[in-house]
Amino acid sequence: MPLTPLDIHNKEFSRSFRGYNEDEVNEFLDKIVRDYEKLIKENQDLNEKIKGLTQKLEHYSKIEETLHNAIVVAQETAEEVKQNASREAELIRREAEREAKKTIDEAILKARKIHNEMEEMAKQVHVCRTRFKALLEAQLEMLTADDWTDLEKNLNEYR
Repeated sequence: MPLTPLDIHNKEFSRSFRGYNEDEVNEFLDKIVRDYEKLIKENQDLNEKIKGLTQKLEHYSKIEETLHNAIVVAQETAEEVKQNASREAELIRREAEREAKKTIDEAILKARKIHNEMEEMAKQVHVCRTRFKALLEAQLEMLTADDWTDLEKNLNEYR
């Protein structure tokens, strides 16, 4: 068991003939007690400081671990967001391609329909023109027929 300042202060030495000067010994012991008390106090202060620093170190270690975990979570979240964005971009691209193909297909069908309608109109115009020409030729033939001349003579006679 270590000595305490009280142990040093209360220490009694036996007396002998021609021993040390009692006042000098007591004065020296008092000095030792003061220095020893000071050392004990410093030791206690340092132990408390070590304890406080150890607690701070544990606290900062916990903060470091928490920050590390937060960084890991943030990195995982960022990667997940990136993957989701890539998937969504791919879906948007596919949908856009599908819509573009649909629009192109509709445009092709519409162009074919218009082309077919134009061909049908061209046929109808040709048929109409041919009929109209035949009608006109028939009318012209009627006008130039001998029957008109005979009719004209008959009308002139009747007048």
